[in-house]
Amino acid sequence: MTSPLPVAARHLPVTVSFTRRADPAHTREMTAWIRAGMTMAESFPGFLGAGWVRPRDGSDEWHMLCRFADQQALDAWEASAERAWWLRSAQGLAEVTRTERRTGIEGWFDQPAGTEVVAPSGPPAPPRWKQATTIWLVFYPLNLLATVTLGAVLADVHVALRVLVVTLALTPVMTYLLLPWITRRLEWWLHGRPWRQRRAR
Repeated sequence: MTSPLPVAARHLPVTVSFTRRADPAHTREMTAWIRAGMTMAESFPGFLGAGWVRPRDGSDEWHMLCRFADQQALDAWEASAERAWWLRSAQGLAEVTRTERRTGIEGWFDQPAGTEVVAPSGPPAPPRWKQATTIWLVFYPLNLLATVTLGAVLADVHVALRVLVVTLALTPVMTYLLLPWITRRLEWWLHGRPWRQRRAR
């Protein structure tokens, strides 16, 4: 549970720290999920930084920090549709165990201490229109393929059930296969580098 900050502290930088517990067998999925959330947070006004810590290799706990310029900036992130989608995507993967908010700078240096620390050091998040374009480039052909295949097979099924089956089939393909694939190939464009500077994948 979190407690509201005092009024006097609402204009100070605020750090929210939260702990998730996940099966160590899902380390790669958790790493991808955490990085996706931090990348989305980077695009919000007032974002100051983020990082994550695991106490040791093989631990089932993941400790994360996000820092914003003030309480209003943090509230905007926490109320956003992007964050809501991100949290929903971890259902069945991670369990919330603790959440805290702290003002000032101490939130970055308190426990937990760990041996594996990752903090974002890459370029800022791409403009949202580029992110939307990248998603559409995958979503349109995948949805078209599903419409002429699954849609045809399920033509006589009630529309609500038909949409449910199609979205259940497409979501993991989008999330774990196609979006990472196209993001790697368009990374040069997303971050505004010339085509000749693209990295081979």
